Amino acid sequence: MNFTKAMRKKAKLRLALTGPSGSGKTYGALTIAKGLGGKTAVIDTEKGSASLYSNYFNFDVLELDPPFTPERFIQAMNIAQEASYDNLIIDSITHEWNGTGGCLEILDAITSTKYKGNSWSAWNDITPRHNKFINSILRSNMNIIATMRSKTETAQVDKGNGKKGVDKLGMKSEQRDGIEYEFTTVLDLNHETHTASASKDRTGLFSNADFIVINENVGKRLNEWLSDGRSQTEIHLMLFTDSVNQAKNMNELKILFADAYKALKDTPEQTKAQEIYESKKEALEIKEVA
Repeated sequence: MNFTKAMRKKAKLRLALTGPSGSGKTYGALTIAKGLGGKTAVIDTEKGSASLYSNYFNFDVLELDPPFTPERFIQAMNIAQEASYDNLIIDSITHEWNGTGGCLEILDAITSTKYKGNSWSAWNDITPRHNKFINSILRSNMNIIATMRSKTETAQVDKGNGKKGVDKLGMKSEQRDGIEYEFTTVLDLNHETHTASASKDRTGLFSNADFIVINENVGKRLNEWLSDGRSQTEIHLMLFTDSVNQAKNMNELKILFADAYKALKDTPEQTKAQEIYESKKEALEIKEVA
């Protein structure tokens, strides 16, 4: 175990778009993906809704039919990964939770059949399957844009003078509680204006905006933020260089170089590491002779 200097790495997007039906989640996701650039794929659980926009956007689609089990979403994500897409839109992940064959339906089924009505025990079967689905999103090498249906939560409040009223408390996503924590940014779309507000934003790009117009520029700004960091190979090379400078003998140098050579295989940084190794090797050999 070692602590190293913290630095922001180049990252992949984890963006969630939430909103009620008709708020523009699918169109918004495709618009942002276009701004990100690269090849885009869509996992469509909405009966072909994404393909309605095929005249405006260039993308490939996999229309996922029920049952919407976590495993079927994972399989579809793996297919997209193997096909080397840059961006993957999952429209929508609500179905994984409460769609036909989704987690809540599976829970009801195994509660009655396997656990004799004990839903508490049934969660022990459901939670690991759902967590694997979330981990597949988090560990993907693609930019992920996930849409979620949401509904407005309201509460009856005292308006004064004995009058009662209803206040809107905000939008609640139709997914497992806490799903928002898994995303870099969460944009909530307004059904009336088709603009968005950021309920969560680690990028800092949208935190102070009263409303966000969903256009290609949103994708371009996100892409700039994602690219403003060091790649994994750049970080490996930097750490190798620092370690090499502290190597006291050839044995230490060879161990460091073997690790770096493997980590940097088939990259331009591997060639640079070779040059650093040869330079340090020569310096150590001169020191030993002296």
